[in-house]
Amino acid sequence: MSTLSLIQAAGQAGNLLPDTVKNLGIWLGASLPAWAVASIDELVAKGAWEELNNRFYRDLEFGTGGIRGRTIGFTPTVDEIGTPSAQGTPAHAAIGSNILNDFTLTRATIGLFKYTKSYLTLSGRADVPVLVIAHDVRHFSRHFCELAASAWTKLGGNAYIFEGPRSTPQLSFTVRYLRAHAGVVITASHNPPHDNGFKAYFEDGAQVVAPHDKGIVDEVNAVPLSGLSVFLEKDLARVVTLGRPADDAYLAVATKAAIDPGVFKKTKLKIAFTNIHATGDIMSVPLLLHAGCEVHQVGAQSVHDPRFPTVKSPNPENAEALSLAVKLADEKGLDLVLATDPDCDRMGCAVRGPDGQMHLLTGNQIGSLMAEYRLSKYKETGVIPAAGSDRVAIVKTFVTTSLQDAIGHGHGVKVINTLTGFKWIASKIKGYEEQLKGAFFKEQGIALDYDATSFEARAKLLQKYSTFYAFGCEESYGYLPNDAVRDKDGNAACLMFAEVCAAVKAQGKTVPEYLDEIYLKYGFYLEGVINLYYEGATGAAKIKRILETYRSAPPKVFGDVGVTKFQDFGVEVFMDADGEAIPKQDLYLVTLSNGYSFAARGSGTEPKMKFYVFASAPVKNSAELATVKMQVKAELDRVKALIEADAQKRAEG
Repeated sequence: MSTLSLIQAAGQAGNLLPDTVKNLGIWLGASLPAWAVASIDELVAKGAWEELNNRFYRDLEFGTGGIRGRTIGFTPTVDEIGTPSAQGTPAHAAIGSNILNDFTLTRATIGLFKYTKSYLTLSGRADVPVLVIAHDVRHFSRHFCELAASAWTKLGGNAYIFEGPRSTPQLSFTVRYLRAHAGVVITASHNPPHDNGFKAYFEDGAQVVAPHDKGIVDEVNAVPLSGLSVFLEKDLARVVTLGRPADDAYLAVATKAAIDPGVFKKTKLKIAFTNIHATGDIMSVPLLLHAGCEVHQVGAQSVHDPRFPTVKSPNPENAEALSLAVKLADEKGLDLVLATDPDCDRMGCAVRGPDGQMHLLTGNQIGSLMAEYRLSKYKETGVIPAAGSDRVAIVKTFVTTSLQDAIGHGHGVKVINTLTGFKWIASKIKGYEEQLKGAFFKEQGIALDYDATSFEARAKLLQKYSTFYAFGCEESYGYLPNDAVRDKDGNAACLMFAEVCAAVKAQGKTVPEYLDEIYLKYGFYLEGVINLYYEGATGAAKIKRILETYRSAPPKVFGDVGVTKFQDFGVEVFMDADGEAIPKQDLYLVTLSNGYSFAARGSGTEPKMKFYVFASAPVKNSAELATVKMQVKAELDRVKALIEADAQKRAEG
């Protein structure tokens, strides 16, 4: 029997999903390279039906992080492995419609080009579409970067790439710096080593949102596999490699993340830094050194390596990923540990406590510390009024701690809550920029060159005509100091948090003591996250089942804890603090009878269901703080277990 006949028979027997059979037929009907056909033949001959389902049950889709997925299969074929590189990269990315490989990446590039060109034409602009591409250190990242740049120029556009790995925030900035029309980062952020991704950005330097995201997806889906062959051979003749000036321009704006750079002269901050084998060392270390910090890098993790060999996961959210840096900090008596993820858009840390030990902080705690410090410092330096202003805002996601709502309101500024994904925070910043430019033109009769206007001048103009973005963050260790960059910035976050630590150290205190002062001021807040991983096609069905049953049969009770409010962001209409409608999304907010709450959503970047649980309690004085912390944690853990048990039951149907 032919391979296609075996596939059809497996479908009839129920071994392959209908969509898998359909997609395999489409791919085998295209002009695939010999290695790709041989790989499908091998998997079919082995009866590797689960592997084929995982690879072909769907087309990769744009989520909160663009396209992201495996580049190396659960079961790589002989032809895919070929002769691996010295760092273990196979000869070819795995074949599959649900795999990030040469085919799906090229389709994404072509779709992005066609949408961008159409957008420019509809806007009355005859510009040649300009694309900037950055990449991290993952398997195939440089190859994918060059392949995408080559395809863009073959289509008639201009493409810029960097000389080596660069961070996501630098890409965001460079799109604006070069006045490009689109950008791409080849990265899977902190995902496992077998993954990679294609994050798409538009001309504002932010990840694409509606209507661009749907428009790009429609264009991508319209690209036939049969039309890809001409793009699969790289031609870099017309691709421009960016040099030092682009790096220096980004460093100049990242340096502005420090509100009071003089604080670093008041005390010598000693830092253990780890880039966890990836891009963070390229810009974060120079920023910290220039500020005046003493920086000690973790040597075993400083080498760029797509296998991330010293960690279970290259995720600074995980204590294990910071263990070598904590060890170095203890050996040398350092104040602070800073760690960045593979594309350096996230930052995690550990700080020295009053007990002399290193303490890991959550993303919610880090963001809250920076929000309190930065709003206070902006008032002290006269950037914003001492009493606050409704023309000043901090922007956060719904799944980020409510402590930041309390901090913002305590300082008299607006607090904007957005959907999950930093693109929604960037969308608010874009709105503030456009409102300023429109009002300025109406009053002055001339256009304002926003990016050419200094930060100090923009801050004043935004508070006069629009809203000044003072700070933004999300619980998953993403922070953004100002609007020069339009995505979370791990480099700037290192500098921002180092400033907080330096200021606290100069006062003779520790960061945990400063955090306790915040709790005494606003109340104690504690958060917990439940991650339920469901891999492959069967896993996707379980995630879908949880989401659908939350809508069709919302939870009423968890053990002895009742549900007092259920909010469905996929159906109901919600407005933010600016009076703007929040886009529909499968996000559920559940308020409980004990005063706690939680949010439920499917991850847009990983095969998992996520629950974010929020707890809080008032604190009368420092004497009772320790007891309140213990009581809240115990109740939070109990509630988490109840929520997880319910979700597992829903997943199984």
